Amino acid sequence: MSEILNNSGLFFALLGAAFATFMAGIGSSIGVGKAGVAAAGVLAEEPSLFGKVLIFQLLPATQGIYGLLVAFLIFSNVGLIGTPKDITLQQGLLYFAASLPIGFSGLFSAIHQGNCAVAGINTIVKKPDQMGKAIILPAMVETYAILALLISILAIFAIAGM
Repeated sequence: MSEILNNSGLFFALLGAAFATFMAGIGSSIGVGKAGVAAAGVLAEEPSLFGKVLIFQLLPATQGIYGLLVAFLIFSNVGLIGTPKDITLQQGLLYFAASLPIGFSGLFSAIHQGNCAVAGINTIVKKPDQMGKAIILPAMVETYAILALLISILAIFAIAGM
């Protein structure tokens, strides 16, 4: 029975890593997809705007990268990368809890950032000289993903120090 409890800590830590990756990745794929559809429509009419619309499409991709970063930090701290460690059930649950901020924030912020990116793409079609202003709007949504990433990273390092 004690072997099952010892492995359950690792299970919940891995569940947290998967949660961070999947949730933020799902949000990024939806956001990037929305912006990609808008970008493709623009490029059919104005191929010279490729570089500008590509920047807008890439913005929602960062949340997926943040989720992946949190997963790698969890892997490293539980010993799946580097030195193997015994992870208690409590630590495993804490790692899972540490994945929640970037998982949920990554999901929702990437979707909404994709919506803002679509609006930015529509803006530069009509007024290409407004690129700087148009890119600030979806970039503001990124702030909340970065804050969630920071909380997840701080939590992981706090757990590792226990």
